[in-house]
This record gives sequence, C-alpha cells and structure tokens, in this order.
Amino acid sequence: MSDTVPETVPEVPEEPAYDPAGPAPLAVPRTPTGNAEVDGGLDRLADADHLATDGHLEVYEDVHQGLRDALTALDARPGPPAPPSTYSSRS
Repeated sequence: MSDTVPETVPEVPEEPAYDPAGPAPLAVPRTPTGNAEVDGGLDRLADADHLATDGHLEVYEDVHQGLRDALTALDARPGPPAPPSTYSSRS
C-alpha cells in the first residue's frame, strides 16, 4: 500500500478559437468636429467595435441617418436676408 497522493494536473483554461467574424475593435481615431450631433454620431461608430460583423449594418445606418439629418438641418437654418434687387421693375 502506498501513502503517496496522486499529483493533480492544473487545469489550463482553453483559449477561445479565433473567429474572424467576431468583434474586433478597429481603433480608428475620431477627431472631434465641434458639432455635437456629428460628434455623437461618430462616437456611435465605436458601438460597432463590440458587435459581430452582421451587427455593423444597423449601427452604420443609424449613424448615416443622423449625419443626413444634421446636413438637412443646416439647409433649414435661416440665412442672412437677400440683398435688395438693383433692377427697377419695368412695366
């Protein structure tokens, strides 16, 4: 009879298999524009870093719509009044 205790092998955690479609941050730098709406949309792009590729479309469409809305709002702002006409009306 033996008094030796069998050695236990330490359990090594398995590394997850590489998934090319898995989330991977792109780490693309985003420079602030100074426009809160546009900067918010660009910051929203970071959400795609944590999604699988098939989830990117929803984020991209959301950001695209926000940028379109910001551009449309620029067109809707009242500008300076038009200069007076230099031509006299002829009858």
